[in-house]
Amino acid sequence: MRSSRPQPRSGPAVEVVIEAVGGEGDGIAPGPLYAPFTLPGERVRLAPGGDRREVEAILEPSPERVQPPCPHFGACGGCALQHWERSAYLAWKVGRLAATLQRQHIETELLPAFAAEPHTRRRVALHVRQGRKDAARVGYKARKSWSLVEIEVCPISDPRIEAALPDLKRLAAPLFEHPKSAPTLHVTLTEAGLDIDITGVERKSGGLSADARMRLAEFAAAADFARVTLDGEIAYGARQPIVRLGAATVALPPGAFLQATPQAEAAMAAFVRAAADGAEKIADLYCGVGTFTLRLAEIAPVYAADGAAEAVAALASAVGTAPGLKGIVAEARDLVRRPVLAEELKRIDVVVFDPPRAGALEQSREIARSGVSRAIGVSCNPATFARDARALIDAGFRLTRVLPVDQFLWSPHIELVGLFER
Repeated sequence: MRSSRPQPRSGPAVEVVIEAVGGEGDGIAPGPLYAPFTLPGERVRLAPGGDRREVEAILEPSPERVQPPCPHFGACGGCALQHWERSAYLAWKVGRLAATLQRQHIETELLPAFAAEPHTRRRVALHVRQGRKDAARVGYKARKSWSLVEIEVCPISDPRIEAALPDLKRLAAPLFEHPKSAPTLHVTLTEAGLDIDITGVERKSGGLSADARMRLAEFAAAADFARVTLDGEIAYGARQPIVRLGAATVALPPGAFLQATPQAEAAMAAFVRAAADGAEKIADLYCGVGTFTLRLAEIAPVYAADGAAEAVAALASAVGTAPGLKGIVAEARDLVRRPVLAEELKRIDVVVFDPPRAGALEQSREIARSGVSRAIGVSCNPATFARDARALIDAGFRLTRVLPVDQFLWSPHIELVGLFER
């Protein structure tokens, strides 16, 4: 029986001119045809295929084309745009953000973008595949594939993470007792050293054996890692991983969320603090471990809420490390199922919300119903931010300014912080 699913159209090799770059970083030619690692204005020859083609040759390169700094670029799926000159690449990202807001008929002031530099990522997720007995294969997934590209260098990562790659390969070697294991190393650079949370190890068979756990701990000790956890369960601990957030010191729970680069965190926090200046009482929703809470509490008392109980507990414990804060009340609360209601915001004049990629539509509707005078939105997804912004704008807010944030260098991904005022 013939499948009813539409079959991708196929055609011969073709020469085309790239007209634009799409949302995933691929060049777009008339058709449309999509070609990776191409730039606007380039004439290229595409291989035979369907809508998405491989590039056989760059016939007329763009003047904006540069030499990629990473030897793994093109095979590794971690970066898509290393071949694009920096200012043009950043302008494209900001243009995409503006277009996303315009689709919701939102006009605002776009501030000069924050742009992360190479070698500044303090948080990476490395995929692992079985290798030799004493060293696994560690890297990123290949472009549009489940295959692994083993890496030796990584120019987006902090040099201390890059230097630890051989040790991380040894650490991951004991993780393959079960054939269904597909581990990921979630590596975070902290002031105490590297904190590694390992996910994807098959547990139905009983998890790692005592022998494998012992080898894991031995490799961690030899590498002087601060802590290694298996799905949050401590497998090795030499030092408590800590970070500084404002004047406070936070002891991180396993797998805790942090902004990808400390420089981006500082830029976002500076925007949030300036936008909240003069507040008498603040709510920080989706607060995590206190990235913004602990700085906002230098201005006014803060009510902080997040669905991750471990993060909220870490925030509450950190309060005593920063004398002079105005006061923090922290609550573990599912803000999707139980958003903070407009009535609960009666004494709040500034609300900060920093949701995950799905956005905060339910919470935005409650902010819209409330009497707060300012709302500050932090987002890793411009599309859901624009949707949530529309709910606030329809209720009488105005999005007065936005800071674009490019902390995922050489990816199509852009983030933002925006101020809403009545």
